Amino acid sequence: MIDTHCHLDAAEFDGDRREVHAAALAAGVSTLVVPAVAVAGFAKTQQTVAQYAGCAAAYGIHPLYVMQAVPGDLATLRQWLAAESPVAVGEIGLDHYVSGLDPQRQEFFFVEQLKLARDFDLPVLLHVRRAVDPILKQLRRFRVRGGIAHAFNGSRQQADIFIELGFALGFGGAMTFSGSTRIRALAAELPLESIVLETDAPDIPPAWLNGGRNEPAELPAIADVLAGLRGMTRAAVVAATTANARRVLPGI
Repeated sequence: MIDTHCHLDAAEFDGDRREVHAAALAAGVSTLVVPAVAVAGFAKTQQTVAQYAGCAAAYGIHPLYVMQAVPGDLATLRQWLAAESPVAVGEIGLDHYVSGLDPQRQEFFFVEQLKLARDFDLPVLLHVRRAVDPILKQLRRFRVRGGIAHAFNGSRQQADIFIELGFALGFGGAMTFSGSTRIRALAAELPLESIVLETDAPDIPPAWLNGGRNEPAELPAIADVLAGLRGMTRAAVVAATTANARRVLPGI
């Protein structure tokens, strides 16, 4: 299985990262995509993926971190993309949910990172929170080679546009809540070839963790939820979502 979005380098795992990784491998999660969120954390992301088998890095500046970023960070990101051969540029995007974030500053860093992804012919890992249409607007302007719309929570029409632009849609813990009716409907009805699995560990824990720390070892149970929604076996879901992840992130 491939966890297409797992912050294994996060501080929440500093005390037991080795055990968390071992549990993921034991659960059948053989590949973890680890997206960076800020230039200051690039070295830790690099060290994490170097130390733990099956991990692959993405480098980018997350919209929640752009208020601390400076334009020179984009030059640093370019250097890392050239030197490290990551599987994607990410985590990048727009967040219009969290208060106190300058939308124009977010858009500047998002657009500049899309240009970098285009320059390096890399897919992107998108953070999309209450900003689907603004993100689609920029993706139409700056065409990249696709990627993943992480934690997708838009409409079916918006999903179809992402798919047309070469993106897969990430489903994880939010799908496991019975009250997440729109997400669960999308998971059940979208073309299977457009779906990838993710945990976003340590965030977005599935329903059974009762708000506790999420881990990549939860991915098989998340796959079971998707299988149940679609009336499929876990094996069929795993085979399809793994193939989808390798298609949109060929570097893994």
